[in-house]
Amino acid sequence: MQNTINTERQYEEAVKKCRDIFLKKTRDYGTSWRVLRIISVTDQIFIKAQRIRTIQEKKVQRIGDDIASEFMGIVNYGIIGLIQLDLLAEMEDMDPDEVEKLYQQKYEFTKKLMLDKNHDYGEAWRDMSQESFVDLILMKLQRIRQILQNDGKTLISEGIDANFTDIINYAVFALILMDEGKH
Repeated sequence: MQNTINTERQYEEAVKKCRDIFLKKTRDYGTSWRVLRIISVTDQIFIKAQRIRTIQEKKVQRIGDDIASEFMGIVNYGIIGLIQLDLLAEMEDMDPDEVEKLYQQKYEFTKKLMLDKNHDYGEAWRDMSQESFVDLILMKLQRIRQILQNDGKTLISEGIDANFTDIINYAVFALILMDEGKH
């Protein structure tokens, strides 16, 4: 039970950093992301995950943003994806307070799923590599693309929302392990 309590606290701390960045950018840029369709959100996450993978493979980075900031971006774009699934891409700007409320709702949903899966899987993620998190994120993005090609329908598989939720959780797990000095 103690490890689950620690995981929940670490999860909350990691997402708080992501949310703080997201809300500050919302104040700077407004909700310009509202024009993004799901494929565009997927591509934004792909760019970040692919950059992490390239840095992992080449073991050199030339741009200042570190891997942690890319994982934070993945978390935030994952939340955007969940919000856009509910609201659909529109040009309409949103009030920052409404955005904060929606972010919190999606965060709470994602955290609950993490806690449920964490219970059943016994915190297996703690023994995973950062490379695996990136590969799993890239796989989930491929699944989203395929679901979109199937007009958003699946026969027996989870939908787009479940894939975004898993992507968010993999990125948060990577952040937690980085904070612990394991990656």
